[in-house]
Amino acid sequence: MMHHTESHSAWQRFWERGGWWRALLLVAVYYGLYQGLAVLVVSPLAAANRDNPDANIWLSYALPIALGGVILVVFGLSVRWLRELFGPQPVHGRWWMWIGVAIPLIFAVLHFAAIDYGAAGTNLVLGWLVSGLFIGFAEEVLARGFVVQLLRRAGYREIAVATISAALFSALHAGNLLGGQDLLTTLIQLVYTFAFGILMYLTLRVTGNLIWPILLHAATDPSTALLAEFPGGGGLAAFAGLGNFFVIGAGLILLFCIRGHSEWKPRAGEPHPE
Repeated sequence: MMHHTESHSAWQRFWERGGWWRALLLVAVYYGLYQGLAVLVVSPLAAANRDNPDANIWLSYALPIALGGVILVVFGLSVRWLRELFGPQPVHGRWWMWIGVAIPLIFAVLHFAAIDYGAAGTNLVLGWLVSGLFIGFAEEVLARGFVVQLLRRAGYREIAVATISAALFSALHAGNLLGGQDLLTTLIQLVYTFAFGILMYLTLRVTGNLIWPILLHAATDPSTALLAEFPGGGGLAAFAGLGNFFVIGAGLILLFCIRGHSEWKPRAGEPHPE
């Protein structure tokens, strides 16, 4: 009996019940902690290295999202979900869901091929690649990992799981307004990230493991950012730049094709979904 109590604390039982509002709470708390660490830890380091341009990519992008990943790992350990997050998916994918893998993968390859690496420089390219890994890990573990788990535990159908997880993922990017990004650009970004979130959900479903959306996401962000700043000559860069439109179109259309329902089976001692 003592072992059972230790294995399923009130904290664990709270999260194991799942539901959309717990998913929203988790995303909001994560964002608050992420921003707090950025102010308390990252900003002083960035100010101390303002005269070192080579340090900017590491301090402005890599370090903050790496700290965000640490937050998520600590949470995962506290609720003992990390093994399940990276285990086989309980709902299998369909053949057409490979479209959700193919579109971001093709354009990530095109982006990387069209970058002017000489102009970008080794430090910046390496910094973005490392940042991309941290971004892919943190954002996918949160949105396609914990949020999807919480929604499935509450018995939601998969179209709701996909929609809510993509919406919460998109909402995280509204915070760019606080960094000075203009409203129109932010609104476009919210549409793009929602659609991209749907494609990452499809990647999770059809590959059956969270590691694949993490890696695909990790390739997308740095390739997109580097191409936007350092496009190479010729028509390849122009065509590669159309990737956002393909992502938005595919994500919004394929959303309505999603079917399925996860019959969640609690582990021994877990409460049943509400």
